[in-house]
Amino acid sequence: MWFFRGKGPSGFSSSSTAEEVTQGIDATGLTAIVTGASSGIGTETARVLALRGAHVVMAVRNVAAGKDVREAIVKQFPTAKVDTMEMDLTSLSSVRKFASDFNSSGLPLNILINNAGVMATPFLLSKDKIELQFATNHAGHFLLTNLLLDTMKKTARKSSKQGRIVNVSSEAHRFPYPEGIRFDKINDQAGYRSYLAYGQSKLANILHANELARRLKEEGADITANSLHPGVIATNLFRYNSAINGLVNVLGRALLKNVQQGAATTCYLALHPQVKGVTGKYFADSNLSKTTPQGQDVEMGKKLWDFTMDLTK
Repeated sequence: MWFFRGKGPSGFSSSSTAEEVTQGIDATGLTAIVTGASSGIGTETARVLALRGAHVVMAVRNVAAGKDVREAIVKQFPTAKVDTMEMDLTSLSSVRKFASDFNSSGLPLNILINNAGVMATPFLLSKDKIELQFATNHAGHFLLTNLLLDTMKKTARKSSKQGRIVNVSSEAHRFPYPEGIRFDKINDQAGYRSYLAYGQSKLANILHANELARRLKEEGADITANSLHPGVIATNLFRYNSAINGLVNVLGRALLKNVQQGAATTCYLALHPQVKGVTGKYFADSNLSKTTPQGQDVEMGKKLWDFTMDLTK
């Protein structure tokens, strides 16, 4: 279980919280976008980044919930800079509108945290007719990242501060379909298995970060891209499986990470000086970790990039 693991080389462990891993770090002057910030570890990520002085833009599907979170953060930290903007990752047009509105705002962008996600849903298609988990967890974030990259590059050049892109993945990437990414069967309802499809989408998060890191390094852009496993956390991700959701509610406090611990690795990658210049890596418990061979498959990553470019045109 997570609570038996001691501190790693970073000095942090699975029990470290987001506040602990960012202690003493001044993020004043930095602007961060956090997707899925209206609940769970997204909310805690936004709160801690705001606590450290960053201007946080919460990209949320549920604007009312997002405004409630914003008000709670500002009530706790009156000087916090927090904005809420609508974005539905299941709709590519919504992603495009969000990116266009943000890019037109004139705000810089130092940190992009691709956090939002759904888990083990029944077979459903997005508004763009893409299997829902692949659409939400990967394709929407892929498009968002591409549309914001120019702003991130300009910010990095003007500020001389390295940009950081953080993809929230999962250890579930170890359990996708046997072939990893089912390029020719993304929308195959007959062969759909909800947990394998979730694993596929989380593998895609890692491959996306790896290929993005390779491309950014190749062009000399001062932006890193990494992925992470936040831990198994008692959040509403389990809402589509009543049996597991019930078990989580009963055992959650004893066996799973809390939200403060679950947001730690995300905040560590977003702000900590230890990971400056580190790119194309996978982290867990605020320490370097290892993916499966599929998670390190460069050719699969390149194929996924081209595949998703076509999918999001």
